[in-house]
Amino acid sequence: MDRIVAVVNQEIITLSELEKWQGPFLAEIKAEGRLEKREKTQEALRKLLDRLVEEKLIDQEAKKLGLKLTGKEIDAAVEEVKRRNGGMSQEALEKALAAEGLNLEGFRKQIEKQILRMKVIGLLMKAETKPGEKELREFYRKNVDRYRGQETYRPAHILFVIPKGATPEEVQEIRKKCQKVLDRVRRGEDFGELAILYSEDASAKDRGDLGFFKKGELLTAFEREALRLNVGETSGIVRTEFGFHIIKLLDRRGVEPLPF
Repeated sequence: MDRIVAVVNQEIITLSELEKWQGPFLAEIKAEGRLEKREKTQEALRKLLDRLVEEKLIDQEAKKLGLKLTGKEIDAAVEEVKRRNGGMSQEALEKALAAEGLNLEGFRKQIEKQILRMKVIGLLMKAETKPGEKELREFYRKNVDRYRGQETYRPAHILFVIPKGATPEEVQEIRKKCQKVLDRVRRGEDFGELAILYSEDASAKDRGDLGFFKKGELLTAFEREALRLNVGETSGIVRTEFGFHIIKLLDRRGVEPLPF
C-alpha cells in the first residue's frame, strides 16, 4: 500500500508523505508520462526527501530540548499571518486555508512546527561559532529554493469561442478570424485594444487581463503556453476546450529567489 523511503533515527518517511508535499507539480509530471518528465520527478522527489529528512531531524532535536509553545504564542503567530495579508478576517483566513486543503487546526499545527524549528535552529546557531560571509553565502547557494516565493503569473488573452457542435468548416473560419487578429498583434497594434474589440470573453472589458494565478489553476494547455512566454511576449494561436486564444504574459512573480 505504501513504502518507506527514509528512516531518520527511529522515525520513518513514506512515499505517500513525499508525494503529498509534491502536490500538483507531481500530478502534472505523471500526466505527461514522458521520460524527461520522469527524470524531473525523481530529481524533485530527491530534493524534497532531503528537506523532509532535515525537518524530521530538527523536530527530533526540539523534542530532545523539550521545546514547547503556548497557545498564546500560536495565536500571536496566526494573527501575524492575518496582519501580513492585509489584515484579513478570521473568515477570510479559513476560506483561504480551505482552498489549500487545510483547516484551522492543521494550519496551527504547521505554524507550531515552523516556530519550533526556528527556535531549534536559533539555539544551534548560538551554540556554534558565528558563521562568516563565506559560510552564509554557501548556505544560501545550497538552499536557494527555500527563498523562492509562491510563483504566480498574470496572463491576458483574446478569445474566439468555438460553439458546441461547430462543423470543421466553422472551426476553420473561427481560426482564420483569430489569425487575422494575431497578425495585427504581431504588426505592433495594441493587444489590450484588440482584446476590447474582438475577445469573446468577459475579460475583454479589462483589455483581456485575467489577473494573477498560481500554477494548476488554469487549463493545462493555456497555462503551459502562458508559462513558456517571457513577460510582455505574445503566443501564437492556442486551442482549448473553449476555443482559440491569443495569450500575452503581463507579469510573473516569485520566480527569482530573494537576494542574499
